[in-house]
Amino acid sequence: MRKLLPIILVSFTAFLFLIRLFYLQIMDDSYDEVSTNISVRKVYDYPQRGYIYDRNGELMVGNQPAYDVMAVPLEVKEFDTLELASLLKLTPDRLKTQLERAWRYSPRLASVITPQLTKKEYAYLQERMHKYQGFYIQKRSLRDYNVEHSANILGYIAEVGQGEISEKSYYQSGDLKGKQGVEEQYEEVLRGERGVKHYLRDIHNKNIKPFKEGKFDTVSKKGSDLHLTIDAKLQAYGEKLMKGKRGGIVVIEPSTGEILSLVTAPSYDPDLLVGRKRSRNFTELYYDTIQKPLYNRALQAIYAPGSPFKALTGLVALQESVVDLEENFRCNGGYSYARGVRMGCHNHPSPVQMVTGIAHSCNSYFAQIYRRTIEKYNTPQKGIDVWRGHMASFGLGDYLGYDLPVGRAGLLPDSDYYNRAYRYPTYQWYASATLSNAIGQGEVLTTPIQLANATAAIANKGWFYRPHIIKKIDDESIKEEKYTTKQVTTIDKEHFNPIIQGMHDVFNYGTAKFLRVPGIEVCGKTGTSENYTKIDGERVQLTDHSIFIAFAPKDDPKIALAVFVENGYWGSRYAGRISSLMIEKYLKDEIERTDLERWILSNTLEEEYAKPYSGEPFKINQ
Repeated sequence: MRKLLPIILVSFTAFLFLIRLFYLQIMDDSYDEVSTNISVRKVYDYPQRGYIYDRNGELMVGNQPAYDVMAVPLEVKEFDTLELASLLKLTPDRLKTQLERAWRYSPRLASVITPQLTKKEYAYLQERMHKYQGFYIQKRSLRDYNVEHSANILGYIAEVGQGEISEKSYYQSGDLKGKQGVEEQYEEVLRGERGVKHYLRDIHNKNIKPFKEGKFDTVSKKGSDLHLTIDAKLQAYGEKLMKGKRGGIVVIEPSTGEILSLVTAPSYDPDLLVGRKRSRNFTELYYDTIQKPLYNRALQAIYAPGSPFKALTGLVALQESVVDLEENFRCNGGYSYARGVRMGCHNHPSPVQMVTGIAHSCNSYFAQIYRRTIEKYNTPQKGIDVWRGHMASFGLGDYLGYDLPVGRAGLLPDSDYYNRAYRYPTYQWYASATLSNAIGQGEVLTTPIQLANATAAIANKGWFYRPHIIKKIDDESIKEEKYTTKQVTTIDKEHFNPIIQGMHDVFNYGTAKFLRVPGIEVCGKTGTSENYTKIDGERVQLTDHSIFIAFAPKDDPKIALAVFVENGYWGSRYAGRISSLMIEKYLKDEIERTDLERWILSNTLEEEYAKPYSGEPFKINQ
């Protein structure tokens, strides 16, 4: 037995070694991973980004192939810097900077050295890349725009920054991500799912075959297609009408809350932010502090709403039962209040009632019924808060919650606001201190989309859906409760009829009678908004803004809109003309009033904007 013991021990030890060897080679893949890092390259398969269509199925955004030159710093061997820099159309210093940046990101992971090569550049480089160990070419896709409009709606794609990589583990250096517009809002829907393929490499750094027959590969999944609520023809027409002007147009389908058009002017061709030219063009757009083409005026600019606000003032007064529809109010060119302070008004027939007051846009009438609304209650604080509650039910004073990534709440003052402003209780304030709110010239500030939404609520006689810009994702219609739940105002339905009639009479005999659309009953309201800014610490009045709201047809509204034209003088001059043309274009698909169209297209406000201190939209009435 003693003679057998050494043999048994040796045999047992050999058996253990065999078991361990079997485990290491067959069962344990930890060393395989090490060797894989040396001999296997991961090539990511970036999916096609989802297409973007308009509401009628017209393709707005597709894809085109592009190629990035990548490098894994740890694998880079000595190479001819001048030669490679020349091939990549970089300076040697720039190439060095890119490699240093790649090292900082990760020595073991790939980083972009030169992004977005064309097909021609790719074909030329592909045959030469074997000379540069650690470098390879990664295929991606860039956006291909079928339209020259809607840049602020669509957004663009750009390389992720280090902060975004740290925040979301999905992204790696060189990945592209949606910025602004629907590209940003629906990034996770549009981008799809990235796949990966593993390749064995030869000594020349070329991929020779799939690693382990593709056992560890994953397949990419194309991004979902978006169908917008936008009407591309109407959008293009709106941008055409706004050439040489600054401002915004928002058009909504009242029955659904779908945004038919969202124009901000000035804008830019979305193709400017595609490919290697993107960075240079973006810098030029970003630093254009005069026209601000990247600033979405339709969603972000805040303006005093002007006379269109009178329709809401009238609705609140009717709801609060402080005025009778048949009650007459005299207007002698204005309304005097608060120790001789006078609110002026333009010439029109007098006396006026609710309907004629809207048609003639009488400041005196609406100042008086607003004052009654506030003074109905024991304190002006209570009156203001009740008034504010009614106005807020139309979506004012709040970010509406639409599906675009930018916006502003505007301002809808409450009692706390005025208590602070007048240092209450040291100094008392009264309804007369807030009287300008009645005609949209007080502290109230709105965005174009808020005013368009309020117009849709009037068209619907007291309800609206939240505005939204997505109609379908792939073939599935939007079902999000946020956009399919009716928002009901605090105003009873019967009070809307006289307001709507007054807005209709604006076209029949009122302030927009020359803007009637043949064969269509349009309801609207002109607005002229005073425009102030501060120059050397002093409040200075500039050229007024032109504002118009409208919906049509009167009894079965298919379209509601708000138009703001900065420094456009008065409501019917620019905004009114543009509004009636947009309505005609959408409902008739052609323009019969070619003289009106010709006037808008041939008249611009560029000379007005060239004046010193022409004003900026976000400084108005602040």
